[in-house]
Amino acid sequence: MEDIFVARLMSSEVTTVEPDTLVEDAARTMLDNGIGSVVVVDGDGRLEGILTTTDFVRIVAERQPKDQTPVSEYMTTGVRTAKAGDSITEAAETMLDVGIHHLPVVDDENHVIGIITTTDLTAYVSQIEAHA
Repeated sequence: MEDIFVARLMSSEVTTVEPDTLVEDAARTMLDNGIGSVVVVDGDGRLEGILTTTDFVRIVAERQPKDQTPVSEYMTTGVRTAKAGDSITEAAETMLDVGIHHLPVVDDENHVIGIITTTDLTAYVSQIEAHA
């Protein structure tokens, strides 16, 4: 299978929230858009963290008060990222090694320009297999 760049598969329309967005608003955004994560960015669009469905499982399991709680309380920080010019193989290996399903794509200034997910990778592999 020929390796391609992340830029070819990434979704460039990334749903973002700011760190002070309330958890319940982030959850509503995810449900309304049928997505498994929101990327948390500062006012300049730089990556601050990510909030995923896995984080919501933790929120519910911990039974912490959720009303009026900002996403910054639960988001994952130190997020693994990819660059648009990285190979899909590298991105997939990172996701497998770390055990994640969402990999934000950033530019040299850490601005979010896209996201690649396990769904994107699965669709690509499926398409390749169908044409083989």
